[in-house]
Amino acid sequence: MASPSQRGGTVTTAINEAGQPYQYRRVELVEPDWTRFPGWRDVTREQWEDAQWQRVNCVKNIAQLRKVMGDLLDERFYADLVTDQQQSATMSMLVPPQMINTMVPHAEPDTEAFYADPVRHYMIPVASDRLTEWRSHPHASRDSLHEHDMWVAEGLTHRYPTKVLAELLSTCPQYCGHCTRMDLVGNSTPAVSKLKLTLKPVDRYDAHINYLKAQPGVRDVVVSGGDVANVPWKQLESYLMRLLEVETIRDIRLATKALAALPQHWLQPEVVEGLGRVAGTARARGVNLAIHTHVNHANSVTPLVAAAARAALDAGVRDVRNQGVLMRGVNATSADLLDLCFALQGEANILPYYFYMCDMIPSAEHWRVAVWQAQQLQHDIMGYLPGYATPRIICDVPFVGKRWVHMVTEYDRDNGISYWTKNYRTSIEATEADALTKRYAYYDPIDTLPESGRRWWAKQEQLTAA
Repeated sequence: MASPSQRGGTVTTAINEAGQPYQYRRVELVEPDWTRFPGWRDVTREQWEDAQWQRVNCVKNIAQLRKVMGDLLDERFYADLVTDQQQSATMSMLVPPQMINTMVPHAEPDTEAFYADPVRHYMIPVASDRLTEWRSHPHASRDSLHEHDMWVAEGLTHRYPTKVLAELLSTCPQYCGHCTRMDLVGNSTPAVSKLKLTLKPVDRYDAHINYLKAQPGVRDVVVSGGDVANVPWKQLESYLMRLLEVETIRDIRLATKALAALPQHWLQPEVVEGLGRVAGTARARGVNLAIHTHVNHANSVTPLVAAAARAALDAGVRDVRNQGVLMRGVNATSADLLDLCFALQGEANILPYYFYMCDMIPSAEHWRVAVWQAQQLQHDIMGYLPGYATPRIICDVPFVGKRWVHMVTEYDRDNGISYWTKNYRTSIEATEADALTKRYAYYDPIDTLPESGRRWWAKQEQLTAA
């Protein structure tokens, strides 16, 4: 009889010969060399790791992008970018050097490599990325999740029975092309005139706290924006300490893409020390304090990102979790998702938590995937990661909320219409008798449908126009 070690060797050989759909190989994190970009040839490590330098040197327009890139990109890319900004972009350009440095991270980029890069694909979208037909779904809307409709105070969305979303401000250190809050966040673009917060921050924060004190059924607050990294630390700490004084609040989550896009912010001594004070108070009061960040590709997970996550955990934050967005051209393959999850969980101490299907905002169809594709991806990533670090793929259905992609009640694959049910009322449905019994529709991108489905939607469009 073969020994256990011999048996193990035989099994290993058989598996390798058969071939696994995904082969794990540990990849240690490396900070890409920013001096490969002509505009940053002389930037020192001290400058690069300084949060203020990163903010001052964000790329906000094409002229600044040209300065960084030198002669690496052809004119056709800039022309493509101009067209998109004038005709389609729902977010203005704002990209920190940290994020640009994760585009084509292992070489000096040329035009084709920059076009193909997954991080560029959603941070600096161009016109040729977008679909020429069905660029926006007929049911797309600027506030696709109706968060503004559910405001109970300015910037405070009460969508779920026990949870609220607190939007403290309407700016971020960076603007992502697929932003679900494109109706409010960032500067207006030629395609979108943004809504504006009107109250002074102190009055907005007072309104939030007063509402929460009067709502003992709310136990969970997601503190977001925009991005909390753009709130001056003293203001943010004061707000969080006031939340911690509300006896019924048991969970607080800080939403910040800046942990990945501007990790230098979260490594500042003032921020780390302040986070420690908030975490200590939360721990003493039995409140779970977590950071939720937003990383969409493994290339964006670098040693600085890992250091920022470690600093937060060492300060006493219970968890640092990732909520990515599933997007074609970025991460919509099982290999890309698994690479990202292993980088997050194995190298940066960031827990893969959710991957949302990209929301139904205007001009986003080239990013979105169909429900069946999301279901297949959930299937394909199972079994490789530890169970606690296996992310759930989520469809955020308008008026329903987060649903695992396999929870669909009915699905018309031909026409790309899925139907969902829910088990609670939002804050605007208190008097709707059928809120818990009716079905709510969600729509696949039309270009993913069979020919019969595309013809059906074309006919609906003609009927609407008539």
